[in-house]
Amino acid sequence: MKEQNFFEKQTLSSKVKANIVSEYFPKYCSIIIKKHVPEKIGYLDLFSGPGMYEDGNPSTPILIARNCMKDEDLKNRVWMVFNDKFYSEQLKKNFNKEFPEGTFKYKPHFGHSTVGESQEINDFIVKNTCKGRFNEQPSVLFIDPWGYKGIETTVLSQFLSYWGNELFIFINSKRINPALENDKFEEPMRCLFPNSYDKVKVDIRNKRTVSERLQFIIDNLGREYEVLLKSRVYYTAFKFQEEDIETTSHFILHLSKNKRGFDLVKQIYNDFANVGTIFDGVNTYTFDVKKITNPVEELFDTNSENIDALKNMLLEEYKGRTITSYDLFEEHQQNCLYSRSHYVKALRRLVEEGEVESEFTDGKNHVVTVLLSKDCILKF
Repeated sequence: MKEQNFFEKQTLSSKVKANIVSEYFPKYCSIIIKKHVPEKIGYLDLFSGPGMYEDGNPSTPILIARNCMKDEDLKNRVWMVFNDKFYSEQLKKNFNKEFPEGTFKYKPHFGHSTVGESQEINDFIVKNTCKGRFNEQPSVLFIDPWGYKGIETTVLSQFLSYWGNELFIFINSKRINPALENDKFEEPMRCLFPNSYDKVKVDIRNKRTVSERLQFIIDNLGREYEVLLKSRVYYTAFKFQEEDIETTSHFILHLSKNKRGFDLVKQIYNDFANVGTIFDGVNTYTFDVKKITNPVEELFDTNSENIDALKNMLLEEYKGRTITSYDLFEEHQQNCLYSRSHYVKALRRLVEEGEVESEFTDGKNHVVTVLLSKDCILKF
């Protein structure tokens, strides 16, 4: 099977994907602990793979464990649940070779069920990922199927409903597009879009470009969770461009009920994106391997354009107001894709241009004009 050959050699896109999730998780744990110190913090991976590629490169499970090893508190608090129909035993062998039994307080679990066909997995996601009234074992669930099979939105939304729980879903967009056009795939598509399948199937035909169709899929997936949970859900996608053509092949979708998770994932995405873009409702954080394998000189500084777009937006929305930079960021970032670094650069540019006055109230001498702090007062 093609997916069983996937782990022969790690691609640059796969490396970025693994690093996004593994860099995110320890920082997520820090946010959770600041809010409430739970008994456990979980990392759950339903399509975990063998942990190592045949070329010796580590995949997500090993990277997660390595990053957790760096923090003594996480070694004693993190519980890892891995599942893979084909690679469970191989992962266990690779994992225990680097992390012998006893390395982590909570012994990792290595399952081998078929996601989408196992009621046991669904029951675990729904019943075993919340403990106590406040949730003493908040978790990040990473689901990376070969396409879209096994993504049951109603089950995953129940998981997301618990305090602290967050989702990463890795989706092959090239498979979803044709599946929505083919009645043979109605059942898995209804699992993906349980409330909006009929409408999505019709409306996607009106989207002319690949980017528009992709954003349409992302938005409708995000809305599915909002409908099921009857609450605000922050969702953000990271796109991977094809290695040979100028289209998107797959993306990671992150979902959280907490604006801190939304803030954090945008920081992580921004660190790994290598395509400058203006967030116009269609474009999002993007990695294009061709920029590494076949670099070309950019004619325009798209990153600077991005900062200018945010700068103009802030100038219009906050005209006449006096507000701390921290409060501005907290208020504004919830409704757009810009990360912390975008806000800092945009606000400093506004000060340089004389459109905003900044003043620090902490009595310290600051080299920079703006920091995202309650001690930094901005006057528009």
